[in-house]
Amino acid sequence: MPEFDTAGLGQWTDPDVFEVSAERIGQYAAATNDPIRRHLDGEVAPPVFGIVPVFNSLVPAALSVAPPELLARLVHGEQDFRFHRPIRPGDKLTSRAKPVGVHGKPNGTAVVVYTETVDADGELVNEQWMTAFFRKVDAGVTTGDLAPSHTFDESLREVEPAAEVKAHVDDDQTFRYAPASGDPMPIHLDDELAKMAGLPGIIAHGLCTMAFTSWAVLTEFADSRVERLGRLAVRFAKPVLPGQDLTTRIWPAAPGSVAFETTVDGELVVKDGLAELTS
Repeated sequence: MPEFDTAGLGQWTDPDVFEVSAERIGQYAAATNDPIRRHLDGEVAPPVFGIVPVFNSLVPAALSVAPPELLARLVHGEQDFRFHRPIRPGDKLTSRAKPVGVHGKPNGTAVVVYTETVDADGELVNEQWMTAFFRKVDAGVTTGDLAPSHTFDESLREVEPAAEVKAHVDDDQTFRYAPASGDPMPIHLDDELAKMAGLPGIIAHGLCTMAFTSWAVLTEFADSRVERLGRLAVRFAKPVLPGQDLTTRIWPAAPGSVAFETTVDGELVVKDGLAELTS
């Protein structure tokens, strides 16, 4: 049984600097089928673009606790963004990450990673909690922090959703998203390697699916204004495959927030979705 090293909890990765360009923003928007013109034109970044500056810190942070030989078992479990301001072209961003919790269960182990991104003036741009889930490996230990809660209120099912947004995952989606996001993980690009990892084949990046849900929320409830989004959080329930159709259903929840979930053929692929909005 590979051992998880909890001594790595709380240890920051080295800072990583990322310079934002309008071209990269537009590339990311196009790679996530984002319909919002300001995103496609590179005027302001889509919310999930926030993963791009921190990506190079995430895996090293997770693998400072998890054994590197388990990388092939890694899937994205949850993601929670807290936005302090939007990302814009010309920003010079510095990001770092640290693992904050390890939670072993019989079906797998969750490693919670916290990140922060600041601008050139040292002002906080966003915070993130990423849960890396190592399938079918029980670390035999539970310690440290859990990611913040964003559980779906089941009573919302008593009413019809206020919006339902349909989208299609293109056959080449992962090959467009990988360079736009900087995520080259083989399970998204190599069918044979994905099957060797126990998956049905190439799967869509979890953050790509999350980006689809983000523009669904923004277009339906925020006048397509990313400036109005303060938090976006999801739990990934099941892999999404290229060629599949997504349906995102959205309900008004607590004041200033909406809850959402996404299905493929009636099966949940994104659950416990929460977006907090300002007026």
